Amino acid sequence: MAKGIQGLCFVGLVLFGGLRSACGAVPSVDQLFPLFVKPGTTNEVAVVGKVDPWPGQLWVDHPHIRCEPTTNSGTFRVIVAEDVADGPVLTRVSNFDGASGTRFLVVTSQALQSEKEPNDLFTKPQVIDTLPVSIQGRLEKADVDSFAVTLDEGQTLVAQLDAQMLQSPIDAVLRVLDGRGVQRAWNHDNGRTLDPAVAFTVRSAGTYVVQAFGFDHPANSDVKFGGNAKCVYRLRLSKGPVIRYPLPLGVPRGSNVVQQLFGWGEQTFGGQETEVSGPLVSNAMASVEMRWPGVENGLTIPVGDGQELVEQESGGNVRDLDTVPVPGAISGRIQEAGDEDRFRFAARKDAKLVFEVLSAEFGFPLDAWLRIEDAQRKELARSDDGNSSDPRLEWTPATDGDFVVVIGSLLRRGGADYVYRLAITHPRPSFNLTLAAEIFSIEPGKTNEVKLAVVRREGFQGKFRLVIEGLPAGLRSEPMDVPEKDGDVTLKLIADSQASATNTIFQVRAEEVGGARTYPAVFLLASTGENNGVPQGYRHLVIESHSKPWLTVLPPKKESDKKEPEKK
Repeated sequence: MAKGIQGLCFVGLVLFGGLRSACGAVPSVDQLFPLFVKPGTTNEVAVVGKVDPWPGQLWVDHPHIRCEPTTNSGTFRVIVAEDVADGPVLTRVSNFDGASGTRFLVVTSQALQSEKEPNDLFTKPQVIDTLPVSIQGRLEKADVDSFAVTLDEGQTLVAQLDAQMLQSPIDAVLRVLDGRGVQRAWNHDNGRTLDPAVAFTVRSAGTYVVQAFGFDHPANSDVKFGGNAKCVYRLRLSKGPVIRYPLPLGVPRGSNVVQQLFGWGEQTFGGQETEVSGPLVSNAMASVEMRWPGVENGLTIPVGDGQELVEQESGGNVRDLDTVPVPGAISGRIQEAGDEDRFRFAARKDAKLVFEVLSAEFGFPLDAWLRIEDAQRKELARSDDGNSSDPRLEWTPATDGDFVVVIGSLLRRGGADYVYRLAITHPRPSFNLTLAAEIFSIEPGKTNEVKLAVVRREGFQGKFRLVIEGLPAGLRSEPMDVPEKDGDVTLKLIADSQASATNTIFQVRAEEVGGARTYPAVFLLASTGENNGVPQGYRHLVIESHSKPWLTVLPPKKESDKKEPEKK
């Protein structure tokens, strides 16, 4: 096996020394269930899909997570070491015919419960005694899952459901009912994904019921609740303190920033301020997971290359406006309907700038627009949307001078949660290698192709050579120069006639000729294509890309398989 393969359950290696099964098939895996495991535990994890013949091999991308097959077809025993940190890891199932697509397993040290049926009726819910808690469940066919929690007057219940983030084909809904069955709150998506989130402040103490249900995604012509064995979810319930967002919404690279924290709904932190340490942020990070003392949750927030400011209300005169340094960012709020926020910045002739607003990306309801004006308020450029609902604009000034960037609501709406972060930066040269597939197979004595897309941006320079690393014995690939023009390139995989059957990960890299820069080729799990489970793709996932494609070297065919079928 190739050096560096992690967490692979070797469960019947004799199969790889023999011949391929005529009735076997490449494993098809839609989900693992349960999906969440705790450090220091042993778990029975079932494959939602088909692995025939059994047993197969479950690969987990972590050196301290082991797995073993059980005597029940499709079920593995997953052993998680005590020192495994919280977070998602990649998995896939393989056999001597090939491997499944990548799926997730999530390690969590949070309190964890399993959903228990029957709990369809709000009058007979599953009782949750302790908060905060993460409940892992599954929305089966036309399923409704109900959970009862007891709250005191003035407490804020925060309920967040993760399903699409976990590759579940369900458009989920959350609602909160009081003891009489009256709906007090509901949500069908959190603004960032199709997964819902609800914040509800209790007016009177009592027992409240949180219900989870959903509709098939992609949608079909049936108007009814959806669900199936693939629709796994995690429901996080808390009564605080839970942070909704900090201001500023980003942290500067390499220095400190003071942030004020805001909760969900009417939950506040009374102006609590927390100092964020700059050394937490490395040069490689575009975002960082932040946690604050006394707060139950963490948030992933952007990392900027300049100052991170917070908007100060000012008049309309250019001299009175907040000035945003370049590079730099400012966080603000469209407080009232029809408001427009204006910020001054300095620019130089022919020096391209990038303006990026993040709001919908955080799950806020603001559908923002931005425009560039000169000092006389003449519009010079405008954007409503970028690659998402948030606007992005590249602009090159024709003269030196001070200019104004304006942000507003496309729907002319505002409010306390119409929050945004505006970043102004210089464009950076970049180089991207994207794999067209994540799973490959090859027969002894044959060849296969690894296709990649090469994209350079903003004048990226340098000569690079493509190489494949981690191939098992008996396989080779000739390095090739990266062409100067962007586009698709193809590397050849060549297997010797005596190559041994095996399963392994490998890596494709671009190495700089005469330099030290290297770039791994990645496969995009989250995309706007149709190859990751649903039309238009999953926009956000707990892991959105990886650089560990899979290779199966197939066993030799039986002699009977090599013969051509008789002609009739």
